[in-house]
Amino acid sequence: MQDGTVLSVTPGANDPSAHDDSPAGPTGRVIRPAAAELGEVRYNADGLVPAIAQCAETGEVLMMAWMNPQSLAMTFAEGRMVYWSRSRSELWRKGDTSGDRQFVQSARYDCDGDTLLFSVIQEGRGACHTGERSCFHREFGAQ
Repeated sequence: MQDGTVLSVTPGANDPSAHDDSPAGPTGRVIRPAAAELGEVRYNADGLVPAIAQCAETGEVLMMAWMNPQSLAMTFAEGRMVYWSRSRSELWRKGDTSGDRQFVQSARYDCDGDTLLFSVIQEGRGACHTGERSCFHREFGAQ
């Protein structure tokens, strides 16, 4: 596979619980990857793969978290980002408690299949649990 291969996406009528209840709210995209594409994903020894969320509008890197096969499948089916929390050992649908949801616009995987990249619409304050828009708000040598 080529570097940055895009998995097929379909705008869709997916699970309504995965979307904002207001008519003007953001929506995600249902992704229907081919079995061969899913076979390209390389999970680490813990059964996880890093997933980067990037703002669809600005290209800003918002966060990196981990996915397992179940969270990846749920993300594709719902059009909302679902991660695996290593600290809690449970699935984590981004924004269920904070309201800072992420709606999938596209999904890619790198040439080695060991890192995923999602273009998302970020709702709410931002992606970081600290309240910052991006988890990458700290810069080396900036002081």
